[in-house]
Amino acid sequence: MTALVDATIEQVDALGALTGMLVDVDRTIGQLQAVRDGVLATASRLALQVADEAGHEDFGDLSIRAVAAELGSALRVSDRTVQRRMAEASFLVERFPRVWQAQGAGRIGAGHARAIVEAGEHLDDAADRDAYSEQIIGFAETESPNRVGRMARRVAERFQPRGLDDRHKDARTKRRIRVNDRPDGMAELGVYGPAALIHGAYDRITAMGRALQTGSCMPTGASFGPAATGDSATEPDVVPDARTFDEIRCDLALDMLLTGAPAGHDTPEGLLAAITAAVSVTVPVLSLAGVDSTPAELNGRCPIDAATAKALVGAASGWDRVLTHPVTGGVLAVDRYRPSADLKRHLQARDQRCRFPGCGMPARDSDLDHTIDHASGGETTDANLGALCRRHHVLKHHTPWHVEHLDGGVYSWTSPTGQIYIDRPPPVNTVTFTEAPDEPEPPF
Repeated sequence: MTALVDATIEQVDALGALTGMLVDVDRTIGQLQAVRDGVLATASRLALQVADEAGHEDFGDLSIRAVAAELGSALRVSDRTVQRRMAEASFLVERFPRVWQAQGAGRIGAGHARAIVEAGEHLDDAADRDAYSEQIIGFAETESPNRVGRMARRVAERFQPRGLDDRHKDARTKRRIRVNDRPDGMAELGVYGPAALIHGAYDRITAMGRALQTGSCMPTGASFGPAATGDSATEPDVVPDARTFDEIRCDLALDMLLTGAPAGHDTPEGLLAAITAAVSVTVPVLSLAGVDSTPAELNGRCPIDAATAKALVGAASGWDRVLTHPVTGGVLAVDRYRPSADLKRHLQARDQRCRFPGCGMPARDSDLDHTIDHASGGETTDANLGALCRRHHVLKHHTPWHVEHLDGGVYSWTSPTGQIYIDRPPPVNTVTFTEAPDEPEPPF
């Protein structure tokens, strides 16, 4: 016998108690999430109220940014994340109050609420949203979120004033790609686009993967792999691909993205096909020599494996050498492999990312901002310059947030409520090299 057949009465009772406890805990978590959404929605309304009373012409965007920065800094979370949560909370609380109340009462969970809101987000009429919510909440009380999502899309379609074709045209304008860093030197690339194209691409990659895995794509008499042997006059056995199916599909997708020309969307001049990737890699010199195992880092954001780092370094046309303090890891100087005094490279190597608390935008994609404005006498030196992404550059100049540039590249931010947040340059406890493809170096 297996599973719980042989369990004692006491063990079954204990499992029942654990199940009930888990249900209660999960219901409480959902209720607390509803409370958090209420707080975030209130914070959003407060920001809009301040902007409205002050007559701001930006429709409260900067005010919302300032509030999100206040909350994010207190929570030690990116203010972009907080602003997104504020928008999502406001959408739930204001447009789907029945759903929010049902979650707060413990009738449904956060996953159910999210599925209901996503399916009905295009319902513009308040009465339609209310009727839709009432119908689907009853179903959600006894079903899982994935089942609720499918049913909710069907129910919402009954209340749609516009046809799917028209809505699809609008939705297409939101197509995008995204990248999420993962542990162990990995990252995840996501594509949001028309469903037919996404599923078509997935199906094509799947079919290609099957052909590779089974060897059915090989011509008669052909073979591949290390075990391909035998008389050339006879047809040898085809050696199946040793990779897993998921590995094959991933390799195929990346191969086509990295080496395939964008012919379907290219210009007559072939401008898109001429675009190449620019990658910044930080490699500890001892790891490069094989003495140490400290991982290399990609764009100052996530670690990558040593083999990939060495391959990138070997193919680079030129390097930046970053000299750091042996104890603190602070950047002391930056020069080329052939010495050069470039302040921009120094600051990018020192800061690595935007200097606002919690922000991870790479320095190379950020502005170099004068802490004391140049027009007010601020010097163009590393003691008065630092990387700020455009979002936080605007936040610094147009909201009550204030920043001071202290010794050693340390930033001291003061929030509108008087809270102080210290942002220090990331430590780099090595001699590192970063690729600089803009100035090819002759072979030597």
